[in-house]
Amino acid sequence: MRLEKTARPMAEPKTGERMEKIVSLCKRRGFIFQSSEIYGGLNGFWDYGPLGAELKRNIKECWWRSMTQLREDVVGLDASIIMHPKIWDASGHTSTFSDLMVDCLLTKKRYRADQIEPQSGTAYHYSGAYDGGATPGGMRKESLANQAFELYLSETNHAPLADLNPQRLKACLYQLCKAQDSKTRTEQELEGLVSDTINQVLGGLNREPFSVLLPPGKPVESARKVAWQFYHQRGTPFPALLGERSEPLQNTTRFNPETGSLLTEPRPFNLMLKTYVGPVESADNLAYLRPETAQAIFVQFKNVLESSRQKIPFGICQVGKAFRNEINPRNFTFRSREFEQMELEFFIRPDEVVQKMAGSVAQLSGPQSAAVNPQPNWGWELWHKYWVEQRLQWYESIGLGRDTLVEYWQPKQELAHYAKATVDIQFKFPFGTQELEGIAARGDFDLTQHRKFSGKSMEYFDEEAKAKYLPHVIEPSAGVDRLALALICNAYGEDQAPDEKGKLETRVVMKFHPRIAPIKVAVFPLLKNRPELVKKAKEVRDLLRPHLTVFYDEAGAIGRRYRRQDEAGTPFGATIDFETLGENGPELKDTVTLRERDSMKQQRVKIGELPALLMERVR
Repeated sequence: MRLEKTARPMAEPKTGERMEKIVSLCKRRGFIFQSSEIYGGLNGFWDYGPLGAELKRNIKECWWRSMTQLREDVVGLDASIIMHPKIWDASGHTSTFSDLMVDCLLTKKRYRADQIEPQSGTAYHYSGAYDGGATPGGMRKESLANQAFELYLSETNHAPLADLNPQRLKACLYQLCKAQDSKTRTEQELEGLVSDTINQVLGGLNREPFSVLLPPGKPVESARKVAWQFYHQRGTPFPALLGERSEPLQNTTRFNPETGSLLTEPRPFNLMLKTYVGPVESADNLAYLRPETAQAIFVQFKNVLESSRQKIPFGICQVGKAFRNEINPRNFTFRSREFEQMELEFFIRPDEVVQKMAGSVAQLSGPQSAAVNPQPNWGWELWHKYWVEQRLQWYESIGLGRDTLVEYWQPKQELAHYAKATVDIQFKFPFGTQELEGIAARGDFDLTQHRKFSGKSMEYFDEEAKAKYLPHVIEPSAGVDRLALALICNAYGEDQAPDEKGKLETRVVMKFHPRIAPIKVAVFPLLKNRPELVKKAKEVRDLLRPHLTVFYDEAGAIGRRYRRQDEAGTPFGATIDFETLGENGPELKDTVTLRERDSMKQQRVKIGELPALLMERVR
């Protein structure tokens, strides 16, 4: 076969453009679809297509194998999604598992309060508005009513219009009318004008205060337009704005960065999704879709311990669905309302027990010190460091190099109340560096809580230490969906490669590590109109299927078929050509052209050697 020329690298696309291309590819190639798309979609929920489903399955199988099948000290659990509601009382989820949310008063969009970036600028405050025939941005300062309100607000030191004193406003209006029209109107006419104006104004008065933040250099008219829209939405047809005043603000989080509109006061929003168990929707039948998989592990700790005959230190791991009613799902699948977790709870001896057994507790010699081979004198610090390193090595094994990851040690002020230390393994997404996994030293908080709420013993008798205690826990907790997105973002690339006529064209290639690639090898007959090639290609496909995920493709020119598999991230392609049939000599009979995705290099491989060769490269 004609060898492809080496691909020429292209300049990296801009961050926003890159993410748009990734999202588009995910739909086009069947990685990820919007859930319920034909009905308009459902925010925060996603479906995985053929390639995405294979990718997720490979991630979970790699994780499970590394955690359980390649270790003697970790066993698995598969617990139910709905559990006894008291579990969530014990864990604190019913009382503390909430985010502070704010709403934009203009757009009604909802945000997490801690995700509003601090801003500086000039805030324009308005006391209210009345229906004064003003156009957007208009203050109607020339109107008699507006002048009366300004006088009233000045005299009352901008008292809220909710506490408006109609008589005092009437007095201000009368004062202005008399000053302007005392020579042309009688006293009775002035009284009539004042009464008519007051009735008209009070009938269309919106007394709700509103504020807009403008960045430096932006004209005040921009604030007035936003305020006009706000009052117009609230039923004032042509709002004339009242009581405008301004003040400089620094690092405020009270305004929407997109519109400048004031936000509501932060209020707590519990993230657990409720349901009811049984035919009656009552408080007695209230239950929750689990917000995490960890609590089931703690609840089943004693059962797993006794049935598996494990001894501390040991771990219990689980892969499963979790649900959180996120205020503002965003960044594609990164923050979703339904997601999968891969969690390990690794139970260890408390430091005081280690001290008693070993005479001392080993300490970290420095921030960069390694924790490789577990020792009997390890305390929680070395176990924590050990699991951080184990997790980083696992990410490297599936194609996420350390240059794409950030090891973030949470400072004390960020730690959860039960945590002694937490490390976030973060990935450099196109939309920013975000968490993939947290490794927390949780102490004995969870087992203590479940002992208290259930009334059942959670203690462990350590025969070697001759002591009874509540084990402490190191918890590595990762998100399957976030990891799938990270792998997709990391794999996406573009280069220039020659087409069938030798002309360079843009090639989109997903450079997945073979271990987690959705399809491991594609099989192609060179021509689909040659039955002998098709027959041989299907024989090769059937030979490989028991060992690997195989895709068979006979449609289109061979170059186009290569490109399609490059987009799918398939690391290898096996082409059955005329040399395979021995038409060009017996020396190449029963060999195939094996193409490597990233380099596009090709080699001849005997069909009989193909399964072993591919399995070695894939695993």
